[in-house]
Amino acid sequence: MQADKALFSPGDARYKTPYGAVPSGTQVQFTLRPPRAAGFSHGILIARFEFEENRTVRVPLLWWDTDGSRDLFSGSLDTGDYVGLVWYSFQLTGLDGRFQTLGEYQLTVYDGTKPIPGWFGAGMTYQIFPDRFRRTSVPDPTGLVGERTVHSGWDEAPEYRPDVHGEVRNRDFFGGNLAGVLEKLPYIRSLGTETIYFCPVFEAAENHRYGTGNYEKLDPMFGTNEEFSAFCTAAHRLGMRVVLDGVFNHTGFISRYFNGDGSYPDVGAHQSRNSPYYDWFTFSRWPDRYDSWWGIYSLPAVNESASGYQDYIFGGADSIVRRWLRAGADGWRLDVADELPDRFVAGIHAAARAEKPESVVIGEVWEDGTTKVAYGVRRRHLLGGHCDGLMNYPFRTALLAWLLGGDAGDFRDTMEVLREHYPKSAFYSSMNILGTHDTPRILTLLGIGSNCAGMPKAWRANYHMTEEERARGIARLKVAAVILFSFPGSPTVYYGDEAGLEGFEDPFNRRTFPWGREDKDLTAWFSRLGNLRGTLMPLRRGGLHYLRAEGPVLAFSRIWGGESILAAANAGGSMETLCLTGFSAVEDLMTGVVFTVPEDGDLNIPLPPVSARLLRPWRRM
Repeated sequence: MQADKALFSPGDARYKTPYGAVPSGTQVQFTLRPPRAAGFSHGILIARFEFEENRTVRVPLLWWDTDGSRDLFSGSLDTGDYVGLVWYSFQLTGLDGRFQTLGEYQLTVYDGTKPIPGWFGAGMTYQIFPDRFRRTSVPDPTGLVGERTVHSGWDEAPEYRPDVHGEVRNRDFFGGNLAGVLEKLPYIRSLGTETIYFCPVFEAAENHRYGTGNYEKLDPMFGTNEEFSAFCTAAHRLGMRVVLDGVFNHTGFISRYFNGDGSYPDVGAHQSRNSPYYDWFTFSRWPDRYDSWWGIYSLPAVNESASGYQDYIFGGADSIVRRWLRAGADGWRLDVADELPDRFVAGIHAAARAEKPESVVIGEVWEDGTTKVAYGVRRRHLLGGHCDGLMNYPFRTALLAWLLGGDAGDFRDTMEVLREHYPKSAFYSSMNILGTHDTPRILTLLGIGSNCAGMPKAWRANYHMTEEERARGIARLKVAAVILFSFPGSPTVYYGDEAGLEGFEDPFNRRTFPWGREDKDLTAWFSRLGNLRGTLMPLRRGGLHYLRAEGPVLAFSRIWGGESILAAANAGGSMETLCLTGFSAVEDLMTGVVFTVPEDGDLNIPLPPVSARLLRPWRRM
């Protein structure tokens, strides 16, 4: 059973120190605080070391003092050289022989000898779906792999209807290219962007490029390898880094490795059992029955244990991971990281650090990364030497729930669980998101309040929000953006969200950027937040302290070196007020409005319905 928080609360330093996850070798101090009237004589801490075949340690908790009406029983747990999860519980024994049990609770013990570069989580990340961001001309697909078609009109709708296999072929391209992104680098930087994260850029038959055809070259429609290096140089000059999408769990049916249609001169696994790539794939009946990602025939799954594949991806100085870092990239985002074996992820991480010590590896995981179980195995994502941070889908889920009528306390509680479970550096290196290429557009969800999954796909393909829905969505999105840019972890913006793009699921969330039709007010809001994030140290690295989290009101501060910035938001339909003490005035950095304290009384900040403020306090003299 879980304890009353007055008896034990793992997030409170009176009960457990240090806070949260700890590096191996740490002595963790535990204290129970039962009512003295309960008559307990002693306690026991029972610690189960999961990654050591559930080895169990029992630590006496001895009485040592009182605090008012409560007894204090304490003891310490030595984590030694262990790395993994510790599940701990307590047993209190009464003077009359009765027992009370508490727990289990989670303690994350990580390898603290593998530091994480701090640059990623400090600033804003801008996610680009390459085919849909910007093109400089209408490309000719002749001679390129795949039966590609190209939209002549940039503003046309993407194709969504399935082929004879029941799958959307994703062969319709718009021709977004690297030259177009280069042309818009000043715009991207003006948003406050410090990291550009590209969805896959390597040669592939589909417009999403998640079925890689050739890891060694950019898709010719997007650009050349030389243009990529020049692009990275230009981005670096503007103070931005570049992160690539590494899709190493599967390749394309049309690829030099599988070569399902014979497009490549290499002899692929689909063509011959003597192919050098044959053991990269798993066939139940060669050549037509093979493991594929989620059963999608066009995405053959890779056997990551094949030594040849490991060598190719991360094994040597000229491996894929290292050569693209050498070409100018600064890190990798690992697609479906929880479907990659831990040893494979560790190999990628080691190769990245060997090539570029300041590079980062960010994993796609949709849940708490410390408790994630995939294929029956507890994953080691954040225990050191694997992923430096993860995509923070729990942040998105909790924030959406609050914005659509939930309780701010639930958002706080969800985030506090992550903060306690994650190593601090990993929590601060999270990729915080409102939307991605895998989710409906955030504006649509906030404006309509639903993904409308019960409606026909053709309806979702053609639906455009009403003026009322759009206005509601924009108001909520501004609130969401303030929280996003104020929270620990990299605020990540999916291209076009700042411009007011709408749409349901893939491919409607992958429409082209609306150049010339942007919602300029919304863009200015995002740009203001991005640039504040770039200049204010409390937002970049400060500690997190909740001021209020109940019902529609969410307010917290970020504190660094004695300076604090407050984010305060009201997701509800009625006026709310946030009471602040100890300040003579606060300035709303989003509007320039200054609120001053009356001569006698506290500072009461009005929070109109569906609004948010970013406040810089001025302390009383």
